[in-house]
Amino acid sequence: MTPLPFETHSDGILVLKLEQPGKPVVVLDEELIRRLDATLDALPRNIVGLVLASASERVFVAGADLNAIQALSDDQLHRYLAYASSVYAKLSQLPYPTAAAINGAALGGGLELAMHCDGLIGAPGVKPYPVGLPEAGLGICPGWGGTCLLPARIDATDAIRRTAAGKTLMFDEAVAAGLFDVVVADQASLLGAAKLWVSSTAREPRIERDGAPSRHAGRVKWAANAVRACDALRGELAGSQTGAAVLACVDAGLTKGWNACLDTEQRELVRLRHTPQAREAIAAFFAKSKK
Repeated sequence: MTPLPFETHSDGILVLKLEQPGKPVVVLDEELIRRLDATLDALPRNIVGLVLASASERVFVAGADLNAIQALSDDQLHRYLAYASSVYAKLSQLPYPTAAAINGAALGGGLELAMHCDGLIGAPGVKPYPVGLPEAGLGICPGWGGTCLLPARIDATDAIRRTAAGKTLMFDEAVAAGLFDVVVADQASLLGAAKLWVSSTAREPRIERDGAPSRHAGRVKWAANAVRACDALRGELAGSQTGAAVLACVDAGLTKGWNACLDTEQRELVRLRHTPQAREAIAAFFAKSKK
């Protein structure tokens, strides 16, 4: 498997770029995940930090390859989701600070990948772009930790409500919500700002590496807000299939830990895709994409 391109700069910070030659945007498919897996295994450990960026000028990652996911059996999909989770975990467990440089749309599994980094650095795109977890709009739910990652990045109530509805944020809304650790005025400044954030973070006390991303709802810093959000939204979301599933995922993460969140998400995603709501929404999505 050909690794993804990466380069260690003179400041000791490595820049790793997600790429799919011949495609106009980056889509998270199995080949890209396997390339990322091989690349993470090959990275040096004696560097200051890492910036995860996109080779696409239009998007960071436009989302997961829904066609491929739909073609898998339940057992195959469980294995695929678990494998990708193991790759994401390698990113979150690197022994130095990491930041995602977001230059365009970061959706679904693409945003989940970014949120496995310690920091999110944002810049306006070539045109206004969305950021978020749109899965519930297709009748399913996130599968790589998004239900517990987003509530540690923005207001927990807003994060859970949006995830349950599949409602994304436009870039300006994401900035106002506090999603990004740093925001720059243009894309030309993005990599420099991401490297500076990584370098500054590397001088602080070591980031905890314990098998889970550094920022998720189950950690002490964000758990109380997430608990209050779940309690406040329970009545509102309980009657919705996706809402109930998202609440179950966050509850699992809060009460049983990060791996329980992942297990619940992946079980719910596989289950939900067979519901009439999901079948109809996914069919409509494919029909629209063929026009």
